[in-house]
Amino acid sequence: MTRLSSDALTGLDPRVTVPDYDRSTITPGIAHIGVGGFHRAHQACYLDSLLQQGLAQDWGLIGIGLLPLDQGMRDALAGQDHLYTVVAKHPDGTLEPRVIGSMLDYRFAPEDPEAVLAVLTDPAIRIVSLTITEGGYHADPATGELSLDDGLKADLTPGSVPKTAFGFLTEALARRRGAGIAPFTVMSCDNIQGNGTLARRMITEFAAHRDPELGQWIAENVAFPNSMVDRITPVTTVEDRDGLAEGFGVEDAWPVVCEPFTQWVLEDQFPAARPPFEASGAQLVEDVLPYELMKLRLLNAGHQAIAYLGILAGYRYAHEAAQDPLFSRFLLAYMENEATLTLAPVPGVDLDAYRRGLVARFANPAVADTLARLATDASDRIPAFLLPVVHERLAQGSSTPLAALVVAAWARYAEGMDEHGAAIDVVDRRRDAVTDRALRNREEPLAFLRDESLFGDLANDPVFTSHYTTALRSLHAHGARETLRRWLDSSYSVKDA
Repeated sequence: MTRLSSDALTGLDPRVTVPDYDRSTITPGIAHIGVGGFHRAHQACYLDSLLQQGLAQDWGLIGIGLLPLDQGMRDALAGQDHLYTVVAKHPDGTLEPRVIGSMLDYRFAPEDPEAVLAVLTDPAIRIVSLTITEGGYHADPATGELSLDDGLKADLTPGSVPKTAFGFLTEALARRRGAGIAPFTVMSCDNIQGNGTLARRMITEFAAHRDPELGQWIAENVAFPNSMVDRITPVTTVEDRDGLAEGFGVEDAWPVVCEPFTQWVLEDQFPAARPPFEASGAQLVEDVLPYELMKLRLLNAGHQAIAYLGILAGYRYAHEAAQDPLFSRFLLAYMENEATLTLAPVPGVDLDAYRRGLVARFANPAVADTLARLATDASDRIPAFLLPVVHERLAQGSSTPLAALVVAAWARYAEGMDEHGAAIDVVDRRRDAVTDRALRNREEPLAFLRDESLFGDLANDPVFTSHYTTALRSLHAHGARETLRRWLDSSYSVKDA
């Protein structure tokens, strides 16, 4: 068995693809905030592909971790020269390991915030990319306005040391402005509609709270391209690490596992230059919105459609639910009869093939994506992925009974106990508020919906609440599987959609 390192690359199993470029000649051009499994299986792989082609030698990555829990990532990467293995898992069980060499270094902000600011103010850094999750943008889910929580307020205190992504970005841009250094491009890679547009609005508003002139300068000089990113990347398990070691002889402290599929659609707005992303398979477009809505409302909302119902029914993995004909029928019905009806044509995409491809991707048993992961932070995900479909359809005078069932399943799941009396670990940044309302479901059927910070005035819509309360009563009385069966067989649930 070989511990992963630069010196060990030439001796690895030939089935493991390794960098064939000289990493010592690569210089950094991108800083990435929020180095998790998805970034390492997605953007970092695209850059690695460019480097394999002899392109983008001045576009290496420096990772940045802002949270105390990021220390584990720092230590894992530092111990193996910032190399790591991405293992693509094919449906037939074939494993495709590849060592990624595009990350050159990693900075851990809680330990040395000035080292992070030194990276962000370096003129060589022309792009700062983000995977900070939906909640990291501090947008109120009901109003869309900037929510100045305690972390942001602390970063606005004069003389404070930044702790949040917004704090670091704003301080770095202020220093670059003062030193006459061109600003970097902020490239959001999070699953949010108009992720670049949202980043621009939230960061500009945050900066304006600190200094109105700085906020105006950012608005006028910093580019925030929108993007759509896609690759299912479950949490790495001990079994994944052991499988890489036993099957391929590679000892990697933190490998990444993912599906073979990957997609990146990106608006070409990079005034400070960019790598030739298109040479590694990314699509550079003028407007990413059609692709973005397709992915958010079909794939991401599709994950929500099976997560809570699946957990309530006793499933623990996405592939278990997706392979169940009842669940796959429901998933396709939601995508075809509700979500797709809110989408404009997507250039070059057959939406019917895309929908069926999603079901096949979800059903990949090798990926073993947990429903618990998909259900995490529902108070960020449901408003971002599912509720826009609901609001748009209702505004058109149509109904969304299938989406209403998903919301009801979330409310039932948030009660914290499954149909067999086993505890559910509800992982959500708003856990207490969500659970408190959910525990009133039986006595007050609309209590969950009356959280206006999540649902706006949805509790006042008689069409939606009729479907929602019927679904919630059925989940309590009959359970998830029987509710699904009744819902799909009922005359209104699909035909009225």
